[in-house]
Amino acid sequence: MIFKRAEELRNNLTPSETLLWNYLGQGQLGIKFRRQHPASVYVLDFYAHKIKLAIEIDGSIHSLEEVKRNDLERQDHLESLGISFLRFTNEQVLTNLESVIEKIKREMSVLLSASDDRGKPTSGHVGKRSPSGAGGLGFNIIPAIDIIDGKCVRLTQGDYAQKKVYNDNPLEVALMFEDIGIKRLHLVDLDGAKKGTVINLKVLETIASKTKLVIDFGGGIKTDKDIQNVYDAGANIATIGSIAVKDKELFFSWLHKYGTSKILLGADVKNEKIAVGGWLETTDVSVFDFIKENMEQGVKDIFCTDISKDGLLQGPSIDLYKSIIQQFPKINLIASGGVAEVKDLEELKKIGCSGAIVGKAIYEERITIDELKKFI
Repeated sequence: MIFKRAEELRNNLTPSETLLWNYLGQGQLGIKFRRQHPASVYVLDFYAHKIKLAIEIDGSIHSLEEVKRNDLERQDHLESLGISFLRFTNEQVLTNLESVIEKIKREMSVLLSASDDRGKPTSGHVGKRSPSGAGGLGFNIIPAIDIIDGKCVRLTQGDYAQKKVYNDNPLEVALMFEDIGIKRLHLVDLDGAKKGTVINLKVLETIASKTKLVIDFGGGIKTDKDIQNVYDAGANIATIGSIAVKDKELFFSWLHKYGTSKILLGADVKNEKIAVGGWLETTDVSVFDFIKENMEQGVKDIFCTDISKDGLLQGPSIDLYKSIIQQFPKINLIASGGVAEVKDLEELKKIGCSGAIVGKAIYEERITIDELKKFI
């Protein structure tokens, strides 16, 4: 997998990569660089996300014709995502580092200038990230980052004992999504969901401050202070599940205070019954009654997860989603759980879902970056 490959390369830098990283990693150029950074299906030697600049250090093997062709295809693909490239040989870095640094500085200056020009407002004001943030009408892909102990993980069927760590640094994953054109992120504090209080605010703050992604954040939001802290930390949307079942009056007060566009209601389902508390407790509340009651309060945006499907890569609950959409034709329903391949996304779009939250299928590379881009 791409994140595992990046970690392996990070732990085995070549002498030339080590030499250049000793300079770039100290922040002496005023821009943060990352080493062995995942981008699409590739790993870049060094990458500055702020200006989308990749720096590649080529060994002698890159002089072979077949490798040259592969390098060109790789670079063409990443340039189509807006990433700029600088390439140096091992020898250039090892014998003439000063010249290499000067070339990097010149390229950075050009890219920073272009970035400043693009960022200038054209109508007298600076725009903010839209809470909807996923492209408005149409079908939206929303990648999921689930957090335990500050790491990017996925569970299977909501079982905390079936945890798989995909990356120690959630920001790196978020940056990769942003690089390919993703606009929105579903960020879940699994520690918070289990413990009943928000735990991973720092992860939220970091991703919100380092990207322009529209973030919906959930897990452990139980009090007025919790939801305000989540917004203050940078979330555009608060994802609410358990409280909408256990304390309806509090949830309705949040709808009134913040507006329905700032809240995404989660309907986590086991056998068509709502589950709460990080999926550890199943209630006797029907998903249809739950949706009906909350839509009567003005809720329109709801994501529904069939827990029996989540993490299994066996396909989403198409019949359940069809039934919900047929019964509530005005709902903006986001499907979650079970997506295994691109045809699942096409089917969800076909039946009228407004989007899909996708996690494991991306991390296990069952859905490619190029396939995701078709929906962006």
